[in-house]
Amino acid sequence: MSSALPSPPQPSHHHLQQLRTRFKAYRVRESLTTRAAKLICSFFLSFLLAAGVILFVLWLSLRPHRPRFHVSSFSAPGLSPGAGTAFSFDVSDRNPNGNIGIFYDAVAGSVFYRDNRVGSEPKLAGPFYQPPKNTTVIHGVVEAATLSPEELAADLRSGQVGFRLELSTTIRFRVSTWGTHRHRLHVSCDVDVGPDGAILEASKSRRCSLYFF
Repeated sequence: MSSALPSPPQPSHHHLQQLRTRFKAYRVRESLTTRAAKLICSFFLSFLLAAGVILFVLWLSLRPHRPRFHVSSFSAPGLSPGAGTAFSFDVSDRNPNGNIGIFYDAVAGSVFYRDNRVGSEPKLAGPFYQPPKNTTVIHGVVEAATLSPEELAADLRSGQVGFRLELSTTIRFRVSTWGTHRHRLHVSCDVDVGPDGAILEASKSRRCSLYFF
């Protein structure tokens, strides 16, 4: 006959109490670890949000705006077919930024007639620093070669002669003691003069086009 298997030993009351105590301690440690992890994640997310808001506000307040150029005066006296002339002009350069200054390298200028360069000057102004909210006038005189007699005669008869003034330089934006890298700036201004070489009213304070490259 087969004998009955012995029953497994039953844990004592003291042993059960120890298991309960260990389980409770483990649950407490797990709860504390979870809370600490949640607090760290919450703090990290709050820090990222605050940093993002601060950076966004700084970007809005310190975002560089392009300078604005307008032709305030331009003259080409003695315009006549087959004769040269000297262009004289003033260009206003406005820095619209409230907290950002602009460093300019030397400013070069050229005058074009019917897309042909008729005169140039490698250094009209600069180098110079332009403070925030400042308007600087760039004055220049460019000696021109003889213009095309046939085309100039036709324009004089029409009562309007069109030129294009181009300025080129390199600029850097500056905030306090921090400056950006250099940007190559090209300015293009369309100007119309009458038969006497004086700028026409419609061209006064005409805004110039800007190109960065």
